[in-house]
Amino acid sequence: MNTILITGGTGLIGSALTKKLNDKGYRVHILTRSPKENNEFRWDIKEGYIDKDAFANVRYIIHLAGAGIADERWTDERKQELVDSRVKTANLLFHKVQEYQVSIKKFISASGIGYYGAVTSDKIFAENDAPGSDFISETCVQWENAARQFEHINIPVTILRTGVVLTKNGGALPKMNTPLFLAALGNGKQYMPWIHIDDLCELYIKAIEDEKFTGAYNAVAPEHQTNESFTKLLGKVIDKWVLPINAPSFILKLVLGEMACILLEGSRISAEKTSEFYNFKFPDLRTALNAIYND
Repeated sequence: MNTILITGGTGLIGSALTKKLNDKGYRVHILTRSPKENNEFRWDIKEGYIDKDAFANVRYIIHLAGAGIADERWTDERKQELVDSRVKTANLLFHKVQEYQVSIKKFISASGIGYYGAVTSDKIFAENDAPGSDFISETCVQWENAARQFEHINIPVTILRTGVVLTKNGGALPKMNTPLFLAALGNGKQYMPWIHIDDLCELYIKAIEDEKFTGAYNAVAPEHQTNESFTKLLGKVIDKWVLPINAPSFILKLVLGEMACILLEGSRISAEKTSEFYNFKFPDLRTALNAIYND
């Protein structure tokens, strides 16, 4: 079986994807700053270094690396880190693939639905729509452009613009499922495009196994949910009280600053193009949440 090189392989998505790839018989190499396992190899962006052995027999690269968008308040320094952790890492991979003359079949990169901008509108955004103009959309544009460099050396590229990833042990759900109660955010009318982590992992595997699955795709489930409807359904599934009063926008803005936009704004994202290639295992939120909490 082919060897897959993954950046961000120890993170939420990378860990789940690595397990699925191993179960299917793929060999996985992981780039990390502090290797601990036999399949982990050192890289350092500041040094411009990647262990050459990481590329041994590699035929696909999956680029998941990137500092957490919502992990810290967006200072100027943090914003630069969010960009560099995605763009400079892709640039380094691009240069090392050429330097080491690595013959890969495809470069597969994460991106975000933030590409379309933090807006709430009646529009359903599809892959051919123009990007937004805020910080996150501009970050996604730079991220995708860095990935598309590989097309210049005749390596196909697949980009997955990912929504809120649902899994029990990390990501958004544990943050929403607070100890005492649940609450919608702001007016609750903003949409929350989401995807079950199993479907997301299968899309990455699809990108490996289907040579026609190239270009940009929205990695979101086909069902649309607002923040309010999402929160109410989550409350029903886990049998927890949902506050009748939403968390006020001004408090979120006060606490989170500019970052509050990713919680308070959101439009519907089309899964139509993706669904032409892939049948979602969890196309609706109730099924996804029941699988996470009750199976």
